[in-house]
Formats: sequence, structure tokens, C-alpha cells
Amino acid sequence: MAATSTPTTRVLVPSGALGISFDKAALDRGLAARPDIICIDGGSTDSGPFYLGTGTSKYSRAVTKSEWTHLMRARAAADVPLVIGSCGTCGTDDTVGWMLDITMEVARELGQELRVATLRSSQPGERVKDALRDGRIQPLAPASEMTAELIDACDNVVALAGAEQIGAALETGADIVLAGRTTDTATIAALPLQRQAHPGAAWHGAKIAECGALCSTNPTSGVILVDFDADGFTVEPLADGASCTPHSVSAHMLYENADPFVLYEPGGYLDVRAAQYAALDERRVRVTASQWVQQPAYTVKLEAARAVGFQATIMAILRDARYVRDAHPWMAKLQAFLADEIHTHMALQPDSYSLEFRLIGIDGALGELESKPSAPAEVGVLGIITAGDQETANEIGKLINPWVLHFPLTEDEELPTFAFPYSPAQSERGPLYEFCVNHVMQLEDPMDAFRLDVAEVGRDHAG
Repeated sequence: MAATSTPTTRVLVPSGALGISFDKAALDRGLAARPDIICIDGGSTDSGPFYLGTGTSKYSRAVTKSEWTHLMRARAAADVPLVIGSCGTCGTDDTVGWMLDITMEVARELGQELRVATLRSSQPGERVKDALRDGRIQPLAPASEMTAELIDACDNVVALAGAEQIGAALETGADIVLAGRTTDTATIAALPLQRQAHPGAAWHGAKIAECGALCSTNPTSGVILVDFDADGFTVEPLADGASCTPHSVSAHMLYENADPFVLYEPGGYLDVRAAQYAALDERRVRVTASQWVQQPAYTVKLEAARAVGFQATIMAILRDARYVRDAHPWMAKLQAFLADEIHTHMALQPDSYSLEFRLIGIDGALGELESKPSAPAEVGVLGIITAGDQETANEIGKLINPWVLHFPLTEDEELPTFAFPYSPAQSERGPLYEFCVNHVMQLEDPMDAFRLDVAEVGRDHAG
């Protein structure tokens, strides 16, 4: 009996994330190449814990809807599944629902009839506590101790889905898959793995393509096409003037990855130490010999955020050359003075609030780690106030306002005047969140921590 050959699986990736645009002409070229699936990421932890803490999207709804409308048209033209992972930045159940609402709205407007699968990743506290009691939760470095009290304090906990959960959603025959929090690679790797592509190639190619054209010489163009087969994968950017090279492709393993040779995913890890990169022509790169190492236990990473206070900010601009030159000693003197003022007038101890100043234009990003001294013409002074409640943070902001505007370097000089870029100078920022979980949870079945639902969308509204 003749052996069954492994079909090539062609994956079209429009962009590194929904909401940051993509080259429409390049996407049309991808559609003309007849992909088997269209995959895009919807989220990340890059912008900090606020979005997970609040269960909201970083991206504009208007932009998300506009780009999603374009992709839903593309899906209909190609007649292939459209998959998005980590809906609404953080991938909570709320943001999956947000994305489902947008999908239903667009389906009605386009007159499309669709089967939509939703994969939800939010974790009930009791499920996580049960796993903790059973010894099925292990920390990743760095991680604080996991306790039941910590779980109760979390505003949102999500598990990162892998290829198995995305594969289960595809098996429903869905036209569109809206997934909660997933690993960046899972949406791309799922179909090639289902169709028996080389597992090392499936995961490696997914890693290379997960941020779209970032693996090419034109990283902002977005659109990438990846072919997966029984031996490896081939990657090609589709924008005019964009090229993939062995260097640009191999270097992408450094992106958002502590180890440039090993990438952990649910159920195992990718090892690219033996990978071979070959330029097929000026645009395409072929990669072989990547390895997937299956691990005995199936684990998924957990992410969580909790509120740790409330913030207010204040901003002033130093322009006087003397104050710009002596910004650090001025700031240190101001900070000590304000600590006394806050204690005198508000009876607050230093451990009950935080007041941090950053000198924008000198070392606002790196602080003491800054290694490139500069001589700016002006300096932005950003004050960040954190307290246990918003009223206290706002009150501190008002208390320090006149001093941030007029505090002198020396006692025997007239009061200086700095600039406020807006009025009022202080702004209420609301709750402050922190990531508080960096652990993996072991599952007996990959679907144990996820919920998969299927809905028929647009059938009663198509026109």
C-alpha cells in the first residue's frame, strides 16, 4: 500500500496583531496564493498588566472592527478558517465576548452566515486552588509563592491555550475561531500539526510568523505566508520590497524569548539548535531540522493580575538652563521636602504611599542604569503617586502641585516658574495593577481548563 504524503499547509498571517494595520495589497497577494487558513494574534502582555486586570482591550474598537471587517471579507473570498488568538489584548472571557460582538456586528453588515467557535481561557479561582492543593501548579522563574489568598486577590486569571485547544476549535468546522489567551504560536501551529506537518517545523514556523513581517527586512508591512510540510517550512513576506533572509529568520528566535534555541509551549518545547536555514531566492527562506520535544506532563501557563493601589500623576517642564543642568539635585531636594509636607499635612507615613519622580529626557526610562548622558534643552518632570485609594492619591497630587511648579534650587533665590503642559497639572489614573502569577498548571486533558462553544452567526440577519 502506498504511503500517504503529508499535504503542504499554507498559513497566511496578516499582521503581528489585530489593531496595528497591515499592507492590504500584500494581503491580496496572500489570498491569491490560496492559503489553507488565516491566523492573527489579538493580544500580548507587552503593555503591562492593566488590560488583564480590567479585562479590556488595548486597541481601539473602531480600528479593530475596521481591520476585522477586512479580514472577514478576505476569509469569505478564500473560503478558509479565520483564527484570532488572545482576543482583546488580554484574552479574558470578557474580551472574547467583546470580539464576538464585533464579529456579529460585521457579519450582519456584510450579510455573512458563519459558524463561530469561541474558546474561553479565563480560570475560576476554585479550579486554580484545586490544582494548587493537588500539587499540579509549579512556579516559573521568577515567581512569587502561589497561595489561595493570592488567587482570591486576582482580578483575572487566564490560561494560555496551545495548539490542541485551537485544533479542537477548528474541528468544529468553524469559519471563525475567537480564542481567549493563547500562546503566540498556537493559532499558526494548530492546522499544520493536524495535517501531520513536521512538528518541529510547525512550532518553529509558527514562532517565526507570529509577529508577521517582523522576521523580514520590512517589519511594519505585516503580511507573511508560511508553507508547512513533512520536512520543514518556507516563509515569505508579501509586501513589495520585503525579503526574508536566513539572518532575519533565525534572529527572530531571540524575539520575546529568553533562550534563542528553546521555546516552551504546552506539552513540550521547540529545540532549534540543529535547524538549517537556506535562502531559496531573494525573498524566501527554507528551514529544516527543527525538533519538537514532547514532555510527559501537559502544562499550560497561567497569567494573572491584581490591583495594588491607585495612581495619580503630575507633569512639569524645566526649561531654565540652570535647573536643567541640576535636575537631579533639584529633584532629590524636592522629594525630601515633599515627604515632610505630606507627613505634616496629611499624617501619612512613607510606607502608606509612593511618590516617584522621573526626569524625561535625562534618564526617565532607565534611571540609575542610564549609560548615555545627555544635555537636553528642557526636561519633563513626571511625578507618579500611588496610594491605597484614589482620593488619597489625588490629594497628594494637589498638595505637591505648587511645589512642582515653583520649588527653588536654593533658599535665597526668587521662586522659579516652570511650565505645566496642561491644567490641571495632576491627572487621576485609576487603579494600578501588577502581574502576580508566573506559574504552569498541569492538566490531564488539554481541554480541562478551557471552554469551547459554537454559534451560528448572521443566519437570521443576512440580507
